[in-house]
Amino acid sequence: MRLLDRYCLRELSIPLAYCLSGFLVFWISSDLLTDLDEFQRANLRASDVAQYYLVRLPELLVTVLPISLLLALLYVLGNHARHNELTAMRAAGMSLWRICTPYLVVGTVCGVIIFVLNEIVVPDATEAANAILTKYNPKAAADLGPDWQRGLAFHNEKDDRIWNVSAYNKRTGQMRHIAVEWRLPDGTRRRYAAESAIYTNGLWLFKGLKELHYPPEGGLPSYRGETNEMIIPDFKETPEQINSEIKFVGLNEARAIKRPRLSLREILDYQRLHPTLNPRDKARLQTQFHGRLAEPVKCLVVVLIAVAFGASGARRSVLVGVAGSIFITFAYFIVWSFSFALGTGQYLPPPVAAWAPNALFALAAIICIHRAS
Repeated sequence: MRLLDRYCLRELSIPLAYCLSGFLVFWISSDLLTDLDEFQRANLRASDVAQYYLVRLPELLVTVLPISLLLALLYVLGNHARHNELTAMRAAGMSLWRICTPYLVVGTVCGVIIFVLNEIVVPDATEAANAILTKYNPKAAADLGPDWQRGLAFHNEKDDRIWNVSAYNKRTGQMRHIAVEWRLPDGTRRRYAAESAIYTNGLWLFKGLKELHYPPEGGLPSYRGETNEMIIPDFKETPEQINSEIKFVGLNEARAIKRPRLSLREILDYQRLHPTLNPRDKARLQTQFHGRLAEPVKCLVVVLIAVAFGASGARRSVLVGVAGSIFITFAYFIVWSFSFALGTGQYLPPPVAAWAPNALFALAAIICIHRAS
């Protein structure tokens, strides 16, 4: 790494840390004032509140990292322009692209961080935060806890199996009072009814299992026996696939979706259960898929916008460049959210809805940088 690159990265690291810290402190303070009554009703201690915000921190980081990177870059580039450092670099024969190379590397690293957080940490953050909020709530006899969902029903379209579960634990995969029904090639419907089930070692273990067969022509079922415990290797559904079903149902209940809410793993798990989807669900799922891939690219687009407006101090005042880049960046975020909503509503093809704002604003920034060079 060249000395100049190390200098640029060092100058950027401190403002970026300040911007991230400032946004996090502002958000936590604002949220704490808003939800203080809820924390008191939930009987949370100070350590519980700290744990609650620690769990939600990655979700906020995904949101504020691009705008923090923008403000930090504008500050650094403004300093370079004010001290004529950019002019000196250009006079030494360095192109604008070469000058901004370390910033593009930082944008790429930030994009990778966002992708990893979205895929590994953020999907479970909301449920973990809700579990903290309800940990001290008095529970009725019938209340199983925040990890349990009652009345779960889903259809494995690939294997044509219908599951109806009285209670399902989203964290452990444990089930209570299960009925699984599917049709055999001869038209007979088979039904398994069990008191409980658990997913262990990649297989479903049913307890208190009863087997019923329904004839193709209809009529009363025939009882085929009962067993205390039975492992059924033919049932390929996994708790991850079932959890993706639950999240997608919640996605359909949302009025407006302006950002990705499902991880790539959850999307792929849902597609394995539902290889054929109606146009509405397919548009929602594909928009989520492409949006999840396109979201980390925001950091690179933000870097390009900042360089396009902040690194040309010789041609315009620093204040004009900063104001212009902030305005363009917020316009970019608004267009991105609007385009994502259009893709979810089937008004735009999912790839276009997710990638068009990135391509449009990145191309405009590249043209500005090329002209400044």
